[in-house]
Amino acid sequence: MTKCNCSNLASSFGRTGFSMTEMLAVVALLGILSAMIVPRIAGNDTEADKAACHSYVGDIEIQAEIWNHNTGGWPAANLSDIGTDLNYFPGGLPTCPVDGSTYTIDSNGRVIGHTH
Repeated sequence: MTKCNCSNLASSFGRTGFSMTEMLAVVALLGILSAMIVPRIAGNDTEADKAACHSYVGDIEIQAEIWNHNTGGWPAANLSDIGTDLNYFPGGLPTCPVDGSTYTIDSNGRVIGHTH
């Protein structure tokens, strides 16, 4: 049986790790990438809130139309009657995600304000 010379084993397979320079280069590259990407992701929450508000306005106007069709009249301006009816808003009447205000409608079932 032959004896293994283990001290030369690592050098015969090449290097076993990364140098400090290589590690610093990778960390610097990751830092640059995150500096470019994070502001783009973090800055879109306002636009998302505006889009959600616009969607809620459409939902409320559609439900007001259905209420008018079913009852023969428009919901209350503050939506107190339709907002408590789970057939129209099962998750409850939404509030504006931009400023937290409640929605109101005019005499034609159109949402007032919320033109963010």
